[in-house]
Amino acid sequence: MTPALTLFHTPYSRSSGTLALLEELHAEYALHLVNQKKGEQRQPEYLAVNPMGKVPALLHGEALVTEQVAIFIYLADLYPQAKLAPAIGDPLRGPYLRWMAFYGSCFEPAVCDFSLKREPAPQSGCPYGDYQTTLDTLTAQLAKGPYLLGDTFSAADVLWASSLSWIVAFKMVPELPLITAYIERVNQRPAMQKAAAKDAKLYAAQAPA
Repeated sequence: MTPALTLFHTPYSRSSGTLALLEELHAEYALHLVNQKKGEQRQPEYLAVNPMGKVPALLHGEALVTEQVAIFIYLADLYPQAKLAPAIGDPLRGPYLRWMAFYGSCFEPAVCDFSLKREPAPQSGCPYGDYQTTLDTLTAQLAKGPYLLGDTFSAADVLWASSLSWIVAFKMVPELPLITAYIERVNQRPAMQKAAAKDAKLYAAQAPA
């Protein structure tokens, strides 16, 4: 039977985190590979899926979900038995949503500013804050560890650890012991390693001979 979930995916990209989450959830899914080396993300076929030309995108029946954080929230709620998303009414639900939203709405924009060497915007005109403040906010939370929700591992950790892996690798965030230990802690999980191995295989298949 064809899985109801289809992930539009490019190996070694932002969608790699979603691939890892699917493995953590033990979900059945199909992959629709988007070969960015061939520019498929800018072709009409894929732009009809996501006009932004970005991965990931998720198709669940007739429901199409784009935007990385939205996909994470959607999937984690879709598989409550995996217990990667605190339920509504759970005291951790609010903090969980906070850290999911903080990644996409504050941290990543600030990191992009830093990477592109943009001058910090005036505080009164910047909705996401400056780079150092967002980084300090993250490290203060990680210091409470071992995960963003304390002892509770969640989909938020899959999002943050998978993203921080490449952010640190590209020197957009310093290799602080607190951050590198967090990345290693999450990436040592069997599902994360399974996803990484699958991504490496997919990437090699797309690489030129």
